[in-house]
Amino acid sequence: MPAWLGDNLVTVVDGVAFGVLLFTIAVGLSLVFGIMDVLNLAHGALYLAGAYLAVRFVGDGQATLGAFALAGLAAVAVGAGAGAGLALLTRPLAARGHLDQALLTLGVALIVGDLLSAWFGNDVQSVPPPQFLAGSVAIGGREYPSYRLAVIAAGLALALAVYLLVERTRAGALVRATVADAPMVRALGVDTGRLMVATFAAGVVLACLGGVLGAPVLGAYPGLDERVLILGLVVVVLGGLGSVPGAFLGAMVIGQVEVLGVSLLPRYASFLVFGTMAVVLLLRPTGMLGRSGRPG
Repeated sequence: MPAWLGDNLVTVVDGVAFGVLLFTIAVGLSLVFGIMDVLNLAHGALYLAGAYLAVRFVGDGQATLGAFALAGLAAVAVGAGAGAGLALLTRPLAARGHLDQALLTLGVALIVGDLLSAWFGNDVQSVPPPQFLAGSVAIGGREYPSYRLAVIAAGLALALAVYLLVERTRAGALVRATVADAPMVRALGVDTGRLMVATFAAGVVLACLGGVLGAPVLGAYPGLDERVLILGLVVVVLGGLGSVPGAFLGAMVIGQVEVLGVSLLPRYASFLVFGTMAVVLLLRPTGMLGRSGRPG
């Protein structure tokens, strides 16, 4: 093992954990923006809603696996409802371009953010990890939280599941076919409107579940929604619109840049993220794994 990697192994692993969290945020954003061509700026606020659900179900009691399961179920319900509602709200704007979509979903994000502040306050809320993951393990001679390793494992499983769903199932094929030629898919008897609503809802569910998963790592506080939204957009653009592998690769790159940047070059950490995006786009304008045109 190189000496540099040995000295910074824990930081690198932390970058992987942060990258996995970014993937849970960005993959839903990528599906909705890259496949449905809808710019959803409320995505970060819905991630924050998931984090506050973890505060509600876990923060005030014992951090059991059951409490996290309840928070996850609540996140699925809230995400599905919010996603379906946003799909119906943005459908009339489909032919009017991204600016109108951005203004509408930004307004939704501001409303959701204000409601969450009114209900939970403006203080930073912390969430303990599940009791059986509250310890640490030795990595490179240093202690590392067990929960963050569990986050990595859960994120890898999620990445594989989403990839198989989008690329290897009939439902994923129908979504991609609808983007390519909606009239033909409708002629085959498929309700494309319902399919698009389901896709939007699935993307938002992933954001809410990401909030629950990331709550013991990032906590929950006003302003976190803006941070994760910006990083999620960077990941989507970096990886390529509509590409699940691209979202994963972009999240891993930005996770390392963010964590290593804060550790090694704290004064330039924020510039490194956008500098990385700029360099990649100069070399590959469609992103690292993006395809020219809309995916289909």
